[in-house]
Parts: sequence; C-alpha cells; structure tokens
Amino acid sequence: MKNKYSSLNTIKQLWPFISPNKKALIVAIIALLLNAATDATLISLTKPLLDNGLMDKNYDILVLFSIGIIGLIALRGLSNFCSTYCLSWLSGKVVTKFRQLIFNHLIKSPTSFLNKNPIGELVTVITYNTQLLSKASSDALIILVREIAYAIGLGIVMFYGNWKLASVLIIVVPVVIFIVQFIAKKFRHALISMQKGIGTITTAADEMMKGHKEILVYNAQKYEKENFYTINKIFRQGLLKIVLVSGLSSPIIQLVATTALGLILFLVANQTLDITPGSFTVVFSSMVAMMRPLRELTSVHLELQKGSVACESLFALLNTPLEEDNGKIELKGLEYDIVFHHVTYTYPTNSSPSLKNISFTIKQGETVALVGRSGAGKSTIASLLPRFYDILKGEILIDSIDIKQYTLRSLRDQIGYVSQQVHLFNGTIADNIAYGAKNRYTRQDIIEAAKQANAMEFIDKLENGIDTEIGDNGILLSGGQRQRIAIARVLLRNNPILIFDEATSALDNESERLVQQAIERLQKNRTSIVIAHRLSTIEKADRILVIDGGQLVEDGTHQSLLSQNGLYASMYQLQFNS
Repeated sequence: MKNKYSSLNTIKQLWPFISPNKKALIVAIIALLLNAATDATLISLTKPLLDNGLMDKNYDILVLFSIGIIGLIALRGLSNFCSTYCLSWLSGKVVTKFRQLIFNHLIKSPTSFLNKNPIGELVTVITYNTQLLSKASSDALIILVREIAYAIGLGIVMFYGNWKLASVLIIVVPVVIFIVQFIAKKFRHALISMQKGIGTITTAADEMMKGHKEILVYNAQKYEKENFYTINKIFRQGLLKIVLVSGLSSPIIQLVATTALGLILFLVANQTLDITPGSFTVVFSSMVAMMRPLRELTSVHLELQKGSVACESLFALLNTPLEEDNGKIELKGLEYDIVFHHVTYTYPTNSSPSLKNISFTIKQGETVALVGRSGAGKSTIASLLPRFYDILKGEILIDSIDIKQYTLRSLRDQIGYVSQQVHLFNGTIADNIAYGAKNRYTRQDIIEAAKQANAMEFIDKLENGIDTEIGDNGILLSGGQRQRIAIARVLLRNNPILIFDEATSALDNESERLVQQAIERLQKNRTSIVIAHRLSTIEKADRILVIDGGQLVEDGTHQSLLSQNGLYASMYQLQFNS
C-alpha cells in the first residue's frame, strides 16, 4: 500500500502550515530561481569568452563580460542570502506552530492515551520529529527549486553549446531516476528504525533519572548500563545503515555522470563532431557542473523520506482522539448529590473490569471514605468523577444530570483533587499554589490558603518565602511539604467537591498530623471522597464504602461496620493489632 505521507505529499500536508506565510515562500522561490539562473549563465559565458573573446582577440568583449560576471556574482550572493533567510524564517514559523499544535493536542488527550504511550516517544515527537520535518521540507524545497532549475539551465546551455554532445543527457537521466527510487526505499526503512531508537533512548534516560534512587538502592547500575548499551548499540547500527544508504548515492550518481563525461571525450577524440573550443568547453563544464544537481536531486528524495516519516508520526498523533467534551451545561456547584448508578469500567489495557455494576450515592456536604485492598477499584472511582476516564456502562450523575452533559471545564472547576503522588511544577511555591489561575488571586489570597493548609509553618523558614523556587517536581521539598502545597492549591480554589486519594499514606506521623489537620479544615461545608489506607484517618467519615474486587460489599459508619464483623472489621482489626 502506498504511503500517503511519502514523496511530495509531505509538502502538500504541510501547506496549511506554510500558506499563512506564503509571501516569504514566494520570495524564497524567486531567489532560488535567480540563484540557479546566474550559475547556469556563468557557465554559458565560457563559449563566447573563448570563441569570440580569446580566439578572435576581441578585448572589448572581454571587458564587457568581466563587468557582467561581477554583476552576476553579486546577484548570486544576494539571491542566496534572500532564499536562506526566508526559508529559515518560514521553517521556524512552521516548527513553532507544529510544536504548539502537538502540545495543545496532548493536553486535550485522554489520560488513557498518555498511560499507553511512553513519555520518551511523545517527547521525541514534539522535539525531534517537528524539527526533522521542517528541516527536511525546507532543504527539499531548496533542492527541488534551485537544483531542478539549475539542471534545466545546464541542459539548455549544453544544447546551446552542441546539441549532439548534449544528447548524452538522454542516457544519464533515466539511470539516475532508477537509482534514486531504489535508494529511497532502503532509506525509509532505516529512518523509521532510527526514529523509534531515539524514542527508546529518551525513555531509558528519563526512567534512569526519575528512578535514580531505586537504581542505587537495588544496586542495578550494571543492569541499567547494559540495558542502555544495548539500546544505544541498536541505534548506532540503525544510524550506520542511514549513513551507508545515503553515502552510496553520491558516488553512484557521480560514476554515472563521469561515464557520460567519458563518452563526450570519446566522441570528441574520434573527431566525429565538428566542434569549436568554446562549444566543447561549455558542454564539458556543464556536464561537470551537472554532477551537483544530480547528486543533490538524489538527496532530495532522501530528505523527503525524512520528512514523510516525521510527517507520518506527527499526523498520526494529531489524529488520535481527544477527550470527549460534548456537554453543554455549565456546572455551578453541587446542590443535591453525586450518584454512581450501575457503573462498570474496564481499563483499555485490562481484560477484566476494575468496577462491576457499582452503585452508591453521596449527599451534598457528606464525607465518604472508600476503603479496600490494593487494586479493589477505589482510585478508579476517584478518577471517573472528574472524567479522567469515561465509562461505557452505567451513569455518574451530579444533581441528577449525567456528568457527560456538563462541560469538562465547569465539571473540573468544581473538583479539588489531592493524590498520594502530588505533581508540582518547576517554579515558586506561589506559582504552584495558584497554578492555572494565577491572575484570579492576590498574593494575600495565596498566603491565606498556605496558612489554612499548615504550609506557612515551613514556608516562613525559607529565605524567599512563597517566592522560593522548588525545583523540578518540587524535588527540594519533603513529602509532607508537597502535600500541604497541594492542599493549599485546593483551598485557594474553594472547590465544592473534594477527592483525597491516599493523601497521607506516605507521610511520617508529624507530617500526617499536619496534613490531616489541613484536610479536616478543608472538608468543612464541602462534599468529600476520601481514599485511605490508614483506617484511623477516616473514622470520623459520615459513611464508609468498602470496595472489594470492583464491587461495593459494605456501606455504613465506622461503628456500624465494626458491628457487622465483615471485611471492614477484619481490616481494622488487622491494622489495630499491627
């Protein structure tokens, strides 16, 4: 099956990104044509210079031509500058627009898509593939316009010099086209392998840096080094294939062109042609000069293959489905209740459902805890409410309306989410507390939220206070400090619905106490869903739902569940005894 992103279709796919700046493209094309025309004209001047100038000793022509040559060289330099600048400006615009488009698409992609695709490969698409596509396309355009025009110009000059000698081109051109097509097929396969290799290297490096402590504590340095060596070796072999394929093209084309030159010399040597020194020189020089466009036109197919492979990966990503956001209703708050009605959910990567026909109701202002063994489905419930994943069976209702009928933005504006794995962004503490809504809150609002979250207890000890830079993902902060910033972030927004997913499970006793105080302060007059491993932290909940195997098996208060002597009672007894 023919690849729809191959050959010149790559440029067609890029046209919507180029067309808004087509004036720069037109200027670049005109400059490239002028550049090619001046090169061909300079060679054509050798015939009159030799035959009419030197042979006839007409020195007036020589003076006139010397002035003309200076002018042509100046025009050549100016046209080269204009084409280079315009194409660089244009390709920069295309890369910027493409990267922004890919970034915007990934932001709107469903969580399941990001879970399935390695981060390293997605980063490679944003950084490497966009640059490769732009460079390949701009380089291809330069070669296509300038070198084709130059080759045509040289062909005209050769026929102007001597049409019989120039007819050698009829033999050369088909051979060159065949070689180009053959090499391009080999090059494409090697290029696809290389791009996959870059993604694998990026992923491996990312995992090494993020899991550096685990590598050290498990003494896995040798394993990681050997694994990366294998990945690196495979990439190097793929790169060598590309060098081999592209490196063979030029010598083969030059051999074909040199054979044509030899044939020209053979015809002249056998005196089968009546030819003047000027005509011979212009034909021979044009044939030598023809090696450059022939060589470059071989590489243009390789550049287009680079562009087509990059284009394929970019448009494949852009064609992936976005989050469904077809709701029309603006959710302004929670008035009555949240209802899970016969909800069944299966993750895309799993064969068995994580939730099975589960139903329950959470009233406005109620604090409901979800408990159960690991993998029971608690976090799945927490992920379904803000629509990180969409269910296919059952309904989730807020105030008797299916959450899919609300706009995603208004739905998520009502939900504050604090998980065990808090993600903080590279910036200041203030930036992270007011993340996504910096212009809506004053500095005093941020400080007040930090106080309510018990975060000012450690922020005041920092030299720059809330203006302290916290590093990549808050690496300069402890776990408890990170959690309190996350809680301050939710406090600032005053969301009516709160979700706490194992928010204190990884903290020491003192940090847990401070975080738990902040959570209890945050829960006042709000509807809360609390997922907890430590059952002592949810004893005060209005209701406790016990989840097991994706099903709701128990529902009640702490005391009522203990009296039932069921799964909750056994879990509580186990923790109490330990």
